[in-house]
Amino acid sequence: MVPQIEGVLSLKKMLDYLQLKQIGGLKIETIIRLSRFVMKNNYFSYDGQYYHQIRGGAMGSPLTLTMANCYMFLYERDIVKQVNNSGGLYFRYIDDIFITINWPA
Repeated sequence: MVPQIEGVLSLKKMLDYLQLKQIGGLKIETIIRLSRFVMKNNYFSYDGQYYHQIRGGAMGSPLTLTMANCYMFLYERDIVKQVNNSGGLYFRYIDDIFITINWPA
């Protein structure tokens, strides 16, 4: 689970990393504000009761998936460097990771 604030920040960092100023006519600032709104306003119903989700993002949401991928990309960069320098392998698909490291004992 990617925390809401860190998810929005990672999306902003990724857009900065890609040096994007706008997407589809929307300024980056607008995209970040809309993303924050969506993450902070997830509601669901269970057993006749309504709940406000205050941690993480909605399961299956395209925005949550995008934020998770941005978060992981930024988090894993240093790890990938270490693994590659050791002759190991690192593969990731969304939140599934396969890693081997060849460090001396």
